[in-house]
Amino acid sequence: MSLCRCSTTKGWRIGWKVVLQLSTIYIIIMEFVPDRMYHFYNRGNDKVKIFYNRENYLYFLRKVKKHMLPNCEILAYCLMTNHFHFLLYTKENLRDNSLNKAIGIILSSYSKAINKQENRTGSLFQQHSDAIDLEQDSHKRTTGDMSTNEYPFICFNYIHQNPYVAGVVKRMEDWEFSSFQDYCGIRNETLCNKALARKLLDLPKDNNEFYEMSYEMVDKDKLKKYF
Repeated sequence: MSLCRCSTTKGWRIGWKVVLQLSTIYIIIMEFVPDRMYHFYNRGNDKVKIFYNRENYLYFLRKVKKHMLPNCEILAYCLMTNHFHFLLYTKENLRDNSLNKAIGIILSSYSKAINKQENRTGSLFQQHSDAIDLEQDSHKRTTGDMSTNEYPFICFNYIHQNPYVAGVVKRMEDWEFSSFQDYCGIRNETLCNKALARKLLDLPKDNNEFYEMSYEMVDKDKLKKYF
């Protein structure tokens, strides 16, 4: 998947496509398939900060809820100071390019708001955004009578562990801007479809069991392979 930013009068050729766009308008080039799981992530251009205060995080999440939820279910997320991660599951009735457009609107409008807030210009996000189709991973994890991709399970925990591993917080539940608080029962937000995530990933339903599972650190060799 690639995300491009151009000026009004310039175009970038990607394969056989020419992308023209206004300043701060992001166009997402990828064909999302219905009923598939994706790991979507991006970071600040040159690793710059993209969230400056609490309201910035909440503003971004409001945009995600408004524009992305009509096209996909969110299974997990984490917003860090200079990057973000989402675990998505596209809806059965997903229309062509509708999720691409939604993501483009979110990134473009948020960039415009932050540039105005910080009196800055230029691209806020990296030109290349990534959305990995997790269904294509060939490594399987078997849990009971349910066989699932290994990558989604690892990705789910990796997303929640981001602030903890980075040393931003001493406990994962102390980071407000991820879905971990919702899954361990501290908060009851509606952004994530927790029931679907538990079904697809065979997550523990008991809060204490989920909490213990979440602190099992992901194997470093697998992290290097997947991330």
